[in-house]
Amino acid sequence: MFRFANIELLWWLITIPVLVVAYIIQTKRKQRQLTEFGDAELMALLTPDASKSRPTWKFSILLATLILLIIAVARPQYGQQEKTVKRQGIEVMVALDISNSMLAEDVAPNRLDRAKQMLSKIIDNMVEDKVGLVVFAGEAFTQLPITCDYVSAKMFLNTITPTLIQTQGTAIGTALQTAITSFGSEESDAGRAIILMTDGENHEDDAIAAAKKAQEMGIQVFVIGIGKPEGAPIPKPGTNDYFKDRSGQVVVSRMNENMCQQIAQAGSGVYVRCDNTNTAMRALQQELDRIATTDIETTIYADYNEQYQSFVLIALLLLVIEFFILSRKNHRLTRMNLFKENKKLY
Repeated sequence: MFRFANIELLWWLITIPVLVVAYIIQTKRKQRQLTEFGDAELMALLTPDASKSRPTWKFSILLATLILLIIAVARPQYGQQEKTVKRQGIEVMVALDISNSMLAEDVAPNRLDRAKQMLSKIIDNMVEDKVGLVVFAGEAFTQLPITCDYVSAKMFLNTITPTLIQTQGTAIGTALQTAITSFGSEESDAGRAIILMTDGENHEDDAIAAAKKAQEMGIQVFVIGIGKPEGAPIPKPGTNDYFKDRSGQVVVSRMNENMCQQIAQAGSGVYVRCDNTNTAMRALQQELDRIATTDIETTIYADYNEQYQSFVLIALLLLVIEFFILSRKNHRLTRMNLFKENKKLY
């Protein structure tokens, strides 16, 4: 298995296209300045040693070196030995509402970001548990299969936006059913729970029936209500406007607290409201701690070999090559005729 020990450092790769754009802008600016200074053919005669391609080659080599060094510091590793271990923990599937109503800002910074912050803290508190992630709006799908890899879980969490699902709505029942089927073996004795994070505006299906089904299968359903009952308008991403209904009125999204409570009751769980404090986080953690733990078998790679050395070596080689590439033509080399015979005058 291949992995990165410091995978979060790969975010530095987003600087690469920025550097490319900056270089292109700078190059075009220089070309424009030379054109304004004088005729292109005349400038070529005045600067015979100037090279158009060498600066680009030097920049490309430095860019490749930077990419290799970023990959190296992220510490690529390759696992060679599989090992099955038993851990004492529970299995948790999170069903996260990513419908447009989760963009409402009645909790800071908005409902979706507040839910992601809380979920990130839940993952940080896990030690030997398994976690998976289902996202839903008008439909639902498993974003992350149940796993002990908390680094990957947080990485997937950071990529979640409402644009992941084009079909708008709030299909809570479908999300709960997807979470149920996303657990491991049905014969597992591990304590299981579903954490539903939503504003409770269910418009699609029977969420209470899905919660009862989970309870019958020994899965507790905990509900975290995101938002406030008085509600807030829903901002349109990338604009200063809000979503409006067909009559042109601004849509106000209100958290359906009654629905959230009914779902939690049907799933033998508890309901907590998420606000701008950590009260909901502490209450949920206490409930998760009450779930009986059991041995969870998981496959890990016990022996990882570091692979960063190859990337560092190639990066150093590229730096050496870049050092010997001059920005201008070498005047002495251009006068050397290694393959021409000297004509003798008799």
